[in-house]
Amino acid sequence: MVVPHNIDVKYRWNQFTVDQIEKNVVPPKESAVVPVMDAVRRIWAKPYINETSLTFFNKYTPKYFVLAGSSAANPDGSATVGVAGGGRQITLFQLNYYKNKTYPGYVQADTVLQKDLFLTVHHEFSHIFDQIKRRPSSFDAITAGDYSSDWINTDDVEARKNGFITAYASSAAGEDFAEMISFLLVYGDAGWKKLLAGISGTGSSGLTAANARIKLNTKADEIRKYFTDSWGIDFNSLQTRVRTAVAKEFY
Repeated sequence: MVVPHNIDVKYRWNQFTVDQIEKNVVPPKESAVVPVMDAVRRIWAKPYINETSLTFFNKYTPKYFVLAGSSAANPDGSATVGVAGGGRQITLFQLNYYKNKTYPGYVQADTVLQKDLFLTVHHEFSHIFDQIKRRPSSFDAITAGDYSSDWINTDDVEARKNGFITAYASSAAGEDFAEMISFLLVYGDAGWKKLLAGISGTGSSGLTAANARIKLNTKADEIRKYFTDSWGIDFNSLQTRVRTAVAKEFY
């Protein structure tokens, strides 16, 4: 990661560096560090480099990864699984649970937690893009007025009925933007269509399933346009690259 990306990976334990000093967080197992970061390189770095260039990727990447073995439990009942700091640092949690298809005893049912790690990396990198070139206000307007700090008391199924990709996405427009990007990239177009097809019933906001799908698709269209207009990136092509890498990792 240092060569050729100038990204330092801090895995030797220092809870002050992790910046979760008031919470119970365990160190990463040393045996997990290289496999996880190698997977991060395949599922995050390589797709962006192949879609843009090494120069582009190195210009915008954070310069530090800080690693932790577990998540960090929050007082509201949620768990922190990733943090980005000012576009310079990404903290990754839950390394000690990582497995891919090369691990003994691995089964595909394990992949939900494994994919969380890559959702986190792409989510936090999306925040960096957003900090440099802000997402369009038209994205924020799609579900304006429906964002709530009470997101912890809902779940993803209900959130999708209300036009949000996850419950966390309903907490703020910036998080909605990053959650959408990370899901679209990691789960790919087939995963996106499966999610949309699974929405049924009326949401707590009174939104019908059909209208929830419209809002989600509109957000996806805004993201594709943002990547083209702001970064010159073909989002559909990037999505295919990331999803192909995910499939090779787990299936």
